[in-house]
Amino acid sequence: MNNLWYPRVTTIVNIKAKPALYRFYGELSSFAEGETIKNQSAAEGTLVHEAAEKILVGAPADFDPKIKPSMDALRVFLNEKNVHVDTDWVEKRILNYKERYAGTIDALALIDGKFGVLDIKTSIEIYRDYNLQTAAYFGSLVDEFPTLQTRWIMRIDQSQKCEKCGAVRRMKGGREKIRKNGTPECPHEWSELKGHIELKETPHWRDDFAAFLAAKKLWEWENEPWLKRIGYLR
Repeated sequence: MNNLWYPRVTTIVNIKAKPALYRFYGELSSFAEGETIKNQSAAEGTLVHEAAEKILVGAPADFDPKIKPSMDALRVFLNEKNVHVDTDWVEKRILNYKERYAGTIDALALIDGKFGVLDIKTSIEIYRDYNLQTAAYFGSLVDEFPTLQTRWIMRIDQSQKCEKCGAVRRMKGGREKIRKNGTPECPHEWSELKGHIELKETPHWRDDFAAFLAAKKLWEWENEPWLKRIGYLR
């Protein structure tokens, strides 16, 4: 059992096309620029995840001052929404022996009286693709936790607002993105950074789980030669 290898959920879902990512690369001057921004964004996302996990379990949170607005907003949100987590199920590895995949959940949480899978994101919006990931986690845990009811994506972000025209400026990966009601000719006067928390619930998981398993089948087909060499496929 110690030598058991299963593919990770995040690896499997990467088989799906990502139009938003393609648009992102298309707006840039080169692929190399996109990779630099993506890698820096990933590092920033890791900072947020690590700090958020400490806050969720009530541990001392000595986080980078650059993400303080987000973390301040998270603390307020957790209090307002009455969020509770099982500290044993924060950043917890899961295995699905029947469907043969592995993953790491951000948390199992009780929010407003509902018990479910909580996944943290730092993207610019909540994408439908995330449903595949949370359904995979839900499908691995529902037998162990019959009271599991729902899934949430919690998006943690921070931005500035123009005091003149209402445009919103977001910095991620060293790249400035201005959106929403912006006036191009406005000499923007930006507010202080403010954190934002968005929570989206998706209780119905079975269709998303079926789609995840279809993606897994495609991933296995794409990687069939080396999966056979290591014994995962026969």
